[in-house]
Amino acid sequence: MRGELDIYGVFIPSLLAWAIVGFVASIFVRRLLAKLGFYKYVWHRPLFDIALLVVLIGTVVMIANKVLA
Repeated sequence: MRGELDIYGVFIPSLLAWAIVGFVASIFVRRLLAKLGFYKYVWHRPLFDIALLVVLIGTVVMIANKVLA
């Protein structure tokens, strides 16, 4: 993983960029799960949402490492 991204002379930590992508993906996944009625089986929804965000950020970083390497 690259340490930072250069966007028009502004250095942004790559983890921040991947976290933003993961957050946007989590918004769509949460809406899909709510529409499907999945959350009625979840004990603690905020805890589940944070865990989902962490999994999605890890997935985005893993995919980015394979694509950019």
